[in-house]
Amino acid sequence: MERLINIHIEKLPEGVYLATSDELQGLVAQGRTVAETLEIARDVARKLIEAQSLNQESDYFHPIAEQFNYPLVVSQ
Repeated sequence: MERLINIHIEKLPEGVYLATSDELQGLVAQGRTVAETLEIARDVARKLIEAQSLNQESDYFHPIAEQFNYPLVVSQ
């Protein structure tokens, strides 16, 4: 089942990107590009959700709606 988790991405002074989430405690991912950071964040999120399900924590993530906004990053 797909779930929607909001993450915050910021560019650090060192030139790398950092992703965190207020919705999924413990989600921290860092990459050289936004795409790499998103890929790492997705893997970390999967592992955190799996660990939480093993601990019988409640499922509080929202299922993906039929429509939603997604910021598309395009490089030139």
